[in-house]
Amino acid sequence: MVLAAVDDLLFRSKIRATAKQAGVEVAFARTPEEILARVRELKPSLAIFDLNSGKTDPVRVIGLLKAENPVRTIAFASHVQVDLIDAAKRAGADEVLPRSAFAARLADILLSAD
Repeated sequence: MVLAAVDDLLFRSKIRATAKQAGVEVAFARTPEEILARVRELKPSLAIFDLNSGKTDPVRVIGLLKAENPVRTIAFASHVQVDLIDAAKRAGADEVLPRSAFAARLADILLSAD
């Protein structure tokens, strides 16, 4: 089970389609409260965060999530957003990838969560 905190429609669609092809169950959450509640409820093996999401407050939520739950987290952002990437790493993200690398490795990322 993978939880994706992604509100970008293009990436949501790509994650959904890739997960379906890979046979991996994926759920989406759009607000900080929903993300934390879904992690408690679903106990995913992986949480994916779009660091550019304006709705999910990803860096803060990663920190909150890691403080209460050992779920593996992967985040992605534009490679030029060095401060944002560093902030996600400090918050506890296990891996932070450039958007292009995340998209290219998506199938492998989802399969690693199964």
